[in-house]
Amino acid sequence: MRRETQNILLILLGGALLKLSFTDMYLRYVKAGLQPLLIAAGATMILLAGLAIVRDLRAGKEVPEAHGDHEHKSSRSPWMLLLPVLAVFLISPPALGADTVNRSDRNAAQEAKSANGFAALPEGAVIPLSLGEFVTRTAWDDSGSLDNRAVKLTGFVVRKNDFTYVARLAISCCAADASPIKVRLTGSGFDAMPTDQWVEVTGKVVPKSATKETAYVPTFTVSEIAPIATPVDTYES
Repeated sequence: MRRETQNILLILLGGALLKLSFTDMYLRYVKAGLQPLLIAAGATMILLAGLAIVRDLRAGKEVPEAHGDHEHKSSRSPWMLLLPVLAVFLISPPALGADTVNRSDRNAAQEAKSANGFAALPEGAVIPLSLGEFVTRTAWDDSGSLDNRAVKLTGFVVRKNDFTYVARLAISCCAADASPIKVRLTGSGFDAMPTDQWVEVTGKVVPKSATKETAYVPTFTVSEIAPIATPVDTYES
């Protein structure tokens, strides 16, 4: 492959990273804290390609294209750089959802260790909690601090084996390490919600329902549920 073509591909790949980084689209792949690294990587690719182009122009000559069977075969691989570029510019994949949750029977809280204490819950008639904190508290807080407390959770609808769940995916770095966090719903009002619909659901935990036998998935009695728009950042950290 000619050096000019390699440099153009590197510029396109760097531009694709910057396009992801300066829009909300990067949140479908990595956690928010990695945005500066994506920007730095994209800018570095463009800078290196630019320096190579300037160097070749100053040299006033073209680097000869390699010949031979081995070089011909190996020269195809740089074109693979076009695949992520085309994916970024032409395809807008959705964030991971119900299918990913259903591929695993784990719940993220089952990997947590018993804690000696949790921070005090806020006052108020309804407590908004992340799914991660809610599941961890129900699984490991022996004080029962959530018993008889109204809680509001946000997530997307998942259905499996005749059960309905509200779920999210937690990531430590990127979508490749996503782990499901889910809560089983009981009561009424959620049957009309389609799978993958984002919802705010209010209700109360069924005490001691998050156990090893239930894979640390608590049961949540629904008192109110409402559809919402998909959030910009769909993952929990």
